[in-house]
Amino acid sequence: MDEWWLRAAHNLAARLDGPFHLRFILQPLMSLVFAFRDGVRDARNGDAAYLWCVFTDSSRRRALLQSGWKSVGRIFLLALAIDIVYQIIALRELYPGEALLTAVLLAVAPYALLRGPINRIARGLFRARSVSSPAR
Repeated sequence: MDEWWLRAAHNLAARLDGPFHLRFILQPLMSLVFAFRDGVRDARNGDAAYLWCVFTDSSRRRALLQSGWKSVGRIFLLALAIDIVYQIIALRELYPGEALLTAVLLAVAPYALLRGPINRIARGLFRARSVSSPAR
């Protein structure tokens, strides 16, 4: 198992400057766009932070995970496919575990980690705007 982690870490580091290295910017950026959209929607609906709710609200967990997967699923599958192509071209071998790990790191992790903070920032901005706007 230790060999797997060492090989995975080495291969992941090699991906940073090899072919397809631009995906390390583009795929997290795409996840950020969807996290922004969903976080602002959560703020408008008055929902709590996404990842917090996933871990603490068992009654809504399934719906939240489905909502998150609907947003980030295509990015994840694209990241997985690109990593498989990268492995075939650059490594001449296929490591499915590494491909899954890379796809999670590039697509799922940024979305899950950023949706909640974006929600909080947007909620603060909405609150500040409603306080500063004159009542009619």
